[in-house]
Amino acid sequence: MKPNGSRSRFPDQGRLTTGLAAVFRENGTGNESVTVLRRQPNPYESTFPTEIVTCRVRGNGTPLRVFIKYGTRTFDGVYGHRGDVGYEARVYRDVLRPLRTSTPTFYGVYRDGTAGVPWLVIEYLKGGIQSSHSRDPNAMVRAARWIGRFHAANRRRYSSARLRFLRTYDAAYYAGWARRTRKLFAHLQNRFPWLLDLCDEFGTLTPRLLEAPRTVIHGEYFGLNIIYQNGTSWPADWQSAAIAPGEIDLASLTHSWPRPLVRKCEREYRRSRWPDGAPDDFPEILEAARVYMNFRWLGDPSLMTPQFGPGGRPMVPKKAKKFLQELHAVGERIGLVE
Repeated sequence: MKPNGSRSRFPDQGRLTTGLAAVFRENGTGNESVTVLRRQPNPYESTFPTEIVTCRVRGNGTPLRVFIKYGTRTFDGVYGHRGDVGYEARVYRDVLRPLRTSTPTFYGVYRDGTAGVPWLVIEYLKGGIQSSHSRDPNAMVRAARWIGRFHAANRRRYSSARLRFLRTYDAAYYAGWARRTRKLFAHLQNRFPWLLDLCDEFGTLTPRLLEAPRTVIHGEYFGLNIIYQNGTSWPADWQSAAIAPGEIDLASLTHSWPRPLVRKCEREYRRSRWPDGAPDDFPEILEAARVYMNFRWLGDPSLMTPQFGPGGRPMVPKKAKKFLQELHAVGERIGLVE
């Protein structure tokens, strides 16, 4: 996450008003013009510019607060792990809205004729906090329950014609992350010889992921992407949604948390996804998902650019440390790291 940047990346007041009016006309919220009352920067944004807008749709005297994510001409989805704003809008419309579950209300998508990029307009959740920052000890466990139920609800839906737009993780996709990790950390071979070996051995684990039951996954199901409001989880940032084993989301949610909490989340996930009992191979699939998930971040060149200290000494990127630590622990548990 990074602080909101220059306002030049946002539409002016006239374009914003036009876009919101088009969205509300399309979904039937209102047939008249929209008045923008206030625009607030989102203090935390990642890939795309976002802002919070308070507006009034004529015919409804109550001000409405919406969250807008603006598309950009380029984005970091080159490896098939992330879609653009238009892709995320389809997730809200075709995957989430029919389920009527606790996700921000989807108001619509607007294609800005000036920039030629889509805007995603959804509900702003007032008073919510990121689950990983909540003081409620149950916040993460409830997030595990939410995603378990979501995976159960989509175990048959994912193959429907309506959801064919979703990306599907295949063998080439998984192999790419291990290959890029190996390339990015080759200069640290003397410090992490086990890492390069694990990159080479990852191919022995991918059949577990390819043969595991598939469903729709969030793709980046970390606590930072799950708004917690009055005891309810509201997952957001669906641009990495895909068809893959649900264990990948559980691996993301529980990454780097204390083992007692991880075990609670695992138990809640199993109960919510499989009320009659989890499959016998669930633990093995989850461990393989954890290996993939760490490679997913270690193999991202935009995050793990090689760094060098005084005298050209190779350094470990700060963001890499927690992923290296957990990857080593998983490798030990499954017998691929001594």
